[in-house]
Amino acid sequence: MNRKVKPIDNVFLLLAFGVMAILFYSSSMGYEEQNVQPILHNWLESEPLSWLFERIEFMYAGSEVSIGAKGYVSFVEFFIRKGAHFVSYFFLGLFWFLGLKNRVAHPWLTFLIALLLSVGYASFDELRQSFNPNRTALMEDVMLDTAGALVGTSAAWLTKVKGRKRNKLRFRR
Repeated sequence: MNRKVKPIDNVFLLLAFGVMAILFYSSSMGYEEQNVQPILHNWLESEPLSWLFERIEFMYAGSEVSIGAKGYVSFVEFFIRKGAHFVSYFFLGLFWFLGLKNRVAHPWLTFLIALLLSVGYASFDELRQSFNPNRTALMEDVMLDTAGALVGTSAAWLTKVKGRKRNKLRFRR
């Protein structure tokens, strides 16, 4: 059953579109414009935690990710960039869910629509990057974005379900 749409629902939809605009702008930039390695060189000159990070080694998109293969600063930058993917799509999924929750009849349908909108945008964004000569489109990034959106929509859904149970208990008293 649809609930009354509140002004905050519109704010959440605007936030979702804002995240999409930021992602669109960010994806239009070349790697050189987003390069944070000079800043990281200054901040991480002493290579803190290198004793811990040197044990981490894995493959991502066919390339080895390790301090030995990338160097310390590039290794740290990799996690900053991939963390930004995850967090951006976490908020995109969260905002879609929160903006749609009072517009869609069932929470599971709201969850599905919010997730599909987020994953669809992730796919579109990576496709757009494939046309930019200074960017690389990666299916692994779409999967990472999907994971972020899944966690964001799940968090919103679980919060909604807990809120509904709390309201039922309040009305029983």
